[in-house]
Amino acid sequence: QVQLVESGGGLVQPGGSLRLSCGASGSIFRITAMGWYRQTPGKQRELVATISGGSTNYADSVKGRFTISRDYAKNTVYLQMNSLKPDDTAVYYCNADLSTDWLTPRRVFWGQGTQVTVSS
Repeated sequence: QVQLVESGGGLVQPGGSLRLSCGASGSIFRITAMGWYRQTPGKQRELVATISGGSTNYADSVKGRFTISRDYAKNTVYLQMNSLKPDDTAVYYCNADLSTDWLTPRRVFWGQGTQVTVSS
């Protein structure tokens, strides 16, 4: 069993900052990649940022404002969000592409989500 638990969401004013964290625990053999996605009501979940090895990838809408990082020892991924805008308001989900043992194919696990609200 694998669990991903996000934290760090909340209410922030436009221009402010938040740092999201997501820790993976349980039966983990190897994590290939981790990422952050977000979703607003009535819309599909969209990619925010991913990190795999030393490579990162960002949605155009967050480039230059958000930074994804990972603590490999703690199986934790972070999302530093600066210069937040009302359009960044969403439920943010983390995921991890991982294998639970050396025989089982990788699969993606998701956290439960954390609400980020950007409003004055």
